[in-house]
Order: sequence, then structure tokens, then C-alpha cells
Amino acid sequence: MSEIREFKTESKRLLELMINSIYTNKEIFLRELISNASDAIDKYHYLSLTDDKLDRSREYEINISIDKDSRTLSIKDNGIGMTKEELIDSLGTIAKSGSLEFMEKMKDAEASEQSKLEIIGQFGVGFYSAYMVASKVEVTTKSPYSDKAYRFTSNGTDSYEIEELEPTFEGSEVKLYLRKDEGEENEYDRYLDQYEISDLVKKYSDYIRYPIKMEFEVEKQKKDEEGNNIENEYEKVLEVRTLNSMTPIWKKKKNEVTDEELNNFYKQKYYDYQDPLANIFINIEGALNYTALIFIPKKAPYDLYSDKYEKGLQLYSKGVFIMDKCKDLVPDYLRFIRGLVDSNDLSLNISRELLQQSKELADISKNVEKKIVSKLESMLKNERELYKEFFNNYGINIKYGIYDKYGLKKDLLKDLILYHTVNQEDYVTLKEYVESMKEGQEFIYYASGKTKEAILALPQMDLIKKQGYDVLVLTDEVDEFMINVMQEYEGKKFKSINQGDLNLISDEDKEKIKQQSEDKKSLLEKLKEILADDVKDVVLSERLETSPVCLVSEDGLSFEMEKVISQMPNSKDIKATRILEINPKHKLFEAIENLYNDNDPMLETYAKLLYDQALLIEGIAIKDPVAFSNMMCELMVKQAKY
Repeated sequence: MSEIREFKTESKRLLELMINSIYTNKEIFLRELISNASDAIDKYHYLSLTDDKLDRSREYEINISIDKDSRTLSIKDNGIGMTKEELIDSLGTIAKSGSLEFMEKMKDAEASEQSKLEIIGQFGVGFYSAYMVASKVEVTTKSPYSDKAYRFTSNGTDSYEIEELEPTFEGSEVKLYLRKDEGEENEYDRYLDQYEISDLVKKYSDYIRYPIKMEFEVEKQKKDEEGNNIENEYEKVLEVRTLNSMTPIWKKKKNEVTDEELNNFYKQKYYDYQDPLANIFINIEGALNYTALIFIPKKAPYDLYSDKYEKGLQLYSKGVFIMDKCKDLVPDYLRFIRGLVDSNDLSLNISRELLQQSKELADISKNVEKKIVSKLESMLKNERELYKEFFNNYGINIKYGIYDKYGLKKDLLKDLILYHTVNQEDYVTLKEYVESMKEGQEFIYYASGKTKEAILALPQMDLIKKQGYDVLVLTDEVDEFMINVMQEYEGKKFKSINQGDLNLISDEDKEKIKQQSEDKKSLLEKLKEILADDVKDVVLSERLETSPVCLVSEDGLSFEMEKVISQMPNSKDIKATRILEINPKHKLFEAIENLYNDNDPMLETYAKLLYDQALLIEGIAIKDPVAFSNMMCELMVKQAKY
């Protein structure tokens, strides 16, 4: 006994839209059908708590079977099943959600009971994803509230058939008649492969709470009557395997999971042969419920800073895999973390493939970020060597986090930065630097260069060394940008040894240099005239002790920042303001003064050589190396004549 029914007109249009547009990945169909089967078991279990007609001791399971000859794939559950009316109502009306309606009916249930009920499917469209891979779908179902079983059959176009059957089992079975292959983009044979199906279950439904089983044909060695193996004789037998893990590690209580278990989970799931540097187990219950497992890899991925690298955490909803790289959960500066978030409260779109913009997602992201920062702070305080290992791998990311968005997160991250200094062998934090500042030290001094040795050799270090002050060593391109964003730390302003007045000499010495500058004004103006195309000014230096010359910039753009900007694509020709400082106590200044007084044409050569020398000290390429070489040769020849 059967009857043919037409889909409603609007349902036909919606069905066509769903099959062709809503889902972007055909393999999603298996996740949806397994989720529906899990829902059906959930409903049965929930109702059995109050209905004596239902079997409370039922062993719940979901079974998958493949028939290559008939090209069918079946998903069978022993859940609640459907009556004829429910079958027509749920499958004959597109986007009618049986799960959602069931949840609505349970709204008046006690909170304690309601909390136990987690229905995965909230949209009545998951079933129809089957038509992406199947030319025909049969649903055979038997409800404990009906004496008869029924079969729904449809090719997903205009109509469906409802057939009455004699019951053979209680629950539902969805049988898909798979389409034939139509090229690389439409491969359907893969869904007839047991190991392919097994992989898809592992990928999307590994943490469904009920066992998902499938029979495999395996070859085993024959045994004799006494149970001993018979050499070189084998037979094919059927073996039932459970494909899913069922209980995710993050659903356990934190104190029930060891670091070893978490490390093994990380290595297996994220294909890393090393234990993570650290793990963070997050379990939040309240207005927003979610769990998260975060891992910091021991080594940065080789492509971490390439354009192809995708940041993000895996996203699950009620244990069902939704998205591999949810980038909205990870700020850019933490792009190196791996892990997952599982929440029942996120707003997903109709296909469950995409997140709707929601306050919940933003709240989870902020909280995960704070937990990670808190973990790093704890490592820095209690596991210094481990934190140093982290910083050597990922410190530059934290620095970018401070610089990014105009320093929005500088207060959150500033105490996580480690610095080398000219006086210390080991790393120090800003807090440690400030605590060890010498009495009377006004600024936090810093210098940029390729290495600590290169910075120590800078002529600008003369006066700093004399005072015994420590200087932060900045060797990363982002360092000065970060320092400029922070501006100060605990009331102490940052000061570059290469910019502005260091304020390290006495008022008496300042007055002396000021007087010298007045006395040598015409010479300084002449040098400035010679170098007019290259420098803003030529002055007598307050910072040099033994070195003859140095190049400094005005506050703002430094030479190191200039170098970084010049390497950027489509960068404009932005230059730091150059000021040439000459040491009035050096014999070279006396030689230049003599040339000026004698009106010697070699003054121009000396001036240009001094400037090029200052450029080389700063690691800045000189404009004309050939001219520099020629001037050096001319000077050497002239000197040799004496």
C-alpha cells in the first residue's frame, strides 16, 4: 500500500536551491545524516525517561553499510523513528525541522532535564543534502508510537512516495542511491569506499556520542579445532568496527585529563611529531557555554609568515565538526596557535558551514585571547626557560600584537616582551629594566642594529657607556614601531640613543658646547652648505666622547624605520631627517677647522667623507660608492706626499 504525494510549489524551489546552492562541499551530506540519526536517538532516550513504553536499556548505535552492486549507502539508527504523519510533516515539507519542533515542545521541561538534551540539527534541511550525491533516497522508519513502518522515497524533484510496510526494526534507515561519476568535480564512487566513509566520519562526526559502526571484510588466518593458527591458510570474515571516538577529550573534566593525553591528542590531530610547548584547557559555563583546547606548537610552522598560511581554530558545535579554520577566533598576533572550540551557543547559517556574525563569537574570541595571554604570563613568571623558548619562536608575533591597530593591545601585551640589553647577558622584561635603572636615570634607552655587538660599536654609545646606563637592544624590524606605539612604561619614556638630546651632560658642558657652536658658526654653516642635499643640519655633538662623527635623526622617523619602510612594496621615498654631529674634542674637527681657515678645497672632500662614514656606521648605503672610493684615494695620495 503506497501513495504518491507532490511537494508543495515553494518546497520544490527551496529543494532545488538547497541541493545546488546551500552546501559548498558534497561530503557534508554524511555529517548531516549522521547528525540526524544522533538526534533521533537523543529524542528516544529523552522520552524514555518518562514513558514506560520505551526501552530505557536500549543499546544505541548508528550503522553504516555500503552495497557497491546497487550503488547504495545506508545510515541506520535505532532512535525514535517517525509515524506516517511525522514522515510527511518532516520530509514532505522542506525546511521543516523535526529537531527544532521537538526542542520547542520541551521548553516547559525542567531545566535539569533540558540541560541533558542536546539536539544537533536545528534546521530541517540536513536530510536534503543527500540529494547532492544521490539520484534517489529512501527513508524506512518505524516509530514506537505506530504499529506500522513506512518508507519515504523520492528523487528530490517533484514528488515523493509513502509506502506502508511491516516493521522489521525500530528507528530509521536512510538509503542513498548514489549518482554516477561525472568527472573530477562530481565524483560519487568515493562514497562507496569503506575507508573513505570511515575518514569522513572521523573528520566530521568523530565526537557523536553514540557508536557509529560499519562492517569490514577482513582476511584472517584460519584456526584449527584447538584454536591454533593454520600456517598459510586465510579466510575472509566480517568484522564490525566502531568508526568514531564518541567522547571528545575536551568534554572531560579538566582534572581528569593528563598533559600526556593532551599532548598525544595534539600530535595525532595536528600531525606534529613533537609535543606542544604548552596547552590550555578552557571550559566555560554560564551565559555562554563552550570548551576550548589551545596548543602552542614547539616550533613555528615553516609557512607561518607566508601569504598562504591560514590562521584559525577548528570549530565544533555539540561535538560536530563545522569549520577547519575559524579565523575570527584568533587575533593576528596569535596566528601560530592550534586548537579547537566547541560551543552549543553559536549562530550557524542554514548549512552549518558558516558562522553568522554574532556577539557570542566575539565573546569567545576575547576570552580565548585572555586565557592565552594569562598562560603566557604564568609561563614567564614560573617557567622562565620555557617562556624564553616560546619567545625565541614567537616573540615577534607578540611585538606585532603591540604595534597593530595603533597600540590597542599594548597594555595587555607589553609585559610579555623580552629584551636583550648592552649590559645584561640574559633577557630582561621592561619591568626588570626599570627596577634596575641607575639613580638619576630619566629614560629607558634603546638602540637599533643588526646585533648587540654592532650597537655597542656605535659612536652614539660613547656617553651612555660612560654613564653606565643599560640600553635595550632592538634587532627586529618591528621593534622601533612597537616602542613608538608604547611611548612609555610605568612613567618612564623611551629614548633612542640616536635621536634628540640624551640629556646626559652637565649644564656646564652644555653651555660650553653652545659657546663653541657660536664660535664655530661659520664653519658649521659651510659644512651644512656642502652637505645641503643630504642633511638638515651640521652641529657639534653632546653625545660623542671618542668617536669623530655620527649621524642622528630628529624625533619621529628613525633610520631603522626608514629602512623597513623602504623595503615595503609601493613604498614612497620617505627619509628620516639627517643631522650630522661632529665631536668638537676630536682631532679630526681641528683638522677640518684648519682646512676651513686656510680656504683649502679639500674641505669639501672631508665633509663628504665624514657624511659617508656616518652613513656606513648606521648601516645605510652610501649614495655613490665610486665617488667615495675616489675621495679616499685622493686623500691617501695627498697624505703620502707629506
